[in-house]
Amino acid sequence: MSTVISAQNVRKRFGDHEVLRGISVDLAEHEVVCLIGASGSGKSTLLRCLNLLETIDEGDIVFRGQSLTDARIDPNLVRRHISIVFQAFNLFPHLSVLDNVMLGPVRALGRPRDEVKAEAMQLLERIGLAQRALEFPDRLSGGQQQRVAIVRSLAMKPDVLLLDEVTSALDPTLVGEVLDLLTDLARGGTTMLIATHEMNFARNVADRVIFLHDGEIVESGTPQQIFDQPRDAATAAFLSRVN
Repeated sequence: MSTVISAQNVRKRFGDHEVLRGISVDLAEHEVVCLIGASGSGKSTLLRCLNLLETIDEGDIVFRGQSLTDARIDPNLVRRHISIVFQAFNLFPHLSVLDNVMLGPVRALGRPRDEVKAEAMQLLERIGLAQRALEFPDRLSGGQQQRVAIVRSLAMKPDVLLLDEVTSALDPTLVGEVLDLLTDLARGGTTMLIATHEMNFARNVADRVIFLHDGEIVESGTPQQIFDQPRDAATAAFLSRVN
């Protein structure tokens, strides 16, 4: 499988604090990689750097063979191909569910509204919310809003989907419906890099699991290797706390 996006010796500092300390990771076409680690380990910052929401201090980010650290790169163009979903849903409250999903393809990509509407309805049908298309976000549960947020990103047909703790803000009873959607996307071949605290999800869905600790990749491997036979003491200690 060809590499879609690659972080190469990426370093990121906030003041005197180095949040990412030489991170190198590749993501291949159709691959699902889960980032695990304690809060503050650098997972969210790495995703934000890959989406160019943060500027890296050293290293490089390469998307399909092109460096994204080139000053001539337009971040908004990059984000059409590398989409990110956060734990906060960030839906526009004054727009219907359908209009939230359609906004990007119509406004940013300039695609015909009728064509986009048909695709948006198919996406909402896929997540069981087609009948709620004309309602406003505040009429939906948190799990439903997060599924709409994910579908809104999918509507842009990105090459890579980055997901930053998308279940963290949800009531535990709503987590499953979001994880079911991500599982469906993984089986469908969506390329995803997912920061998550959901260990069972990472074990069952990821092709590869990466453990971050203090801004460094301590260990990377298959879910079976990471969860059943961690090689590093820090990985084992983390898993003993969360399992």
